[in-house]
Amino acid sequence: MKYYLTIVLAIAILSSCELIVVHPYSGKLNGKLDVNRKNIEIIESKYATQDTVRFAFISDSQRWFDELEDFVKEINRRDDIDFIIHGGDLADFGLTDEFLIQRDFLEKLNKPYVVLIGNHDLLANGDEVFEKIFGKPNFSFIAAKTKFLCLNTNALESNYSNPVPNFSFINSEIKNRNNEYHQTIALMHARPTSEQFDNNVAEVFQYSLKQFPNLLFALHGHEHRYMNEDVFNDGIHYYGTPNIGKKQFLVFTLSDGSFSHELLNY
Repeated sequence: MKYYLTIVLAIAILSSCELIVVHPYSGKLNGKLDVNRKNIEIIESKYATQDTVRFAFISDSQRWFDELEDFVKEINRRDDIDFIIHGGDLADFGLTDEFLIQRDFLEKLNKPYVVLIGNHDLLANGDEVFEKIFGKPNFSFIAAKTKFLCLNTNALESNYSNPVPNFSFINSEIKNRNNEYHQTIALMHARPTSEQFDNNVAEVFQYSLKQFPNLLFALHGHEHRYMNEDVFNDGIHYYGTPNIGKKQFLVFTLSDGSFSHELLNY
């Protein structure tokens, strides 16, 4: 929380001083960029063809800097997590410094991680900052012969210059590297039925996901609480993870076509 208050105070000071014209959304992006691509290379080199992987799923850390730091310490003391997926909303206001501070915490992980884009990450020009630091809003990778399909579903906060969800991307991924995986997990920040999701296309979205080989389940954040629902009553469960302020996270184990999950406290 101390980092969050520091950012808010800094913005207030800068906006009250006519002599300082530094824009809160501008500035040089120091440190590691193109994070997702670099970490996906690590994940795939280690786990693409493994039979079993175990990953942690977190989301919504935008105002809980101290709790995120504690999460990193918790993961680093464990030896049973292969990689981490962040479900989005690192930023609260789309500020450059919010992304940089959160990235710097995540960079202290001793395991690779990837980050999805959340609705708060899209505020102001946060989408541009996110893309430079982490990468494209839609991407995929393979671990344990499983395709992790990572999607931007934040239609309400988007400027409609790009389709959300991007069905062209989704449909292209069905056959992309299809000889390298035999099952699929869909990941997103906002799930169907959320106010962020364009629910006019919810049924089409689910139909598209089910064209992938053996869709196991879907993961999301945004709701700030643990959820486990068969949203479309079709056997595909959507699991939501709490915000990191609750000091909880999900862990999924994939093994030989089956999976299990746990909600852990730290």
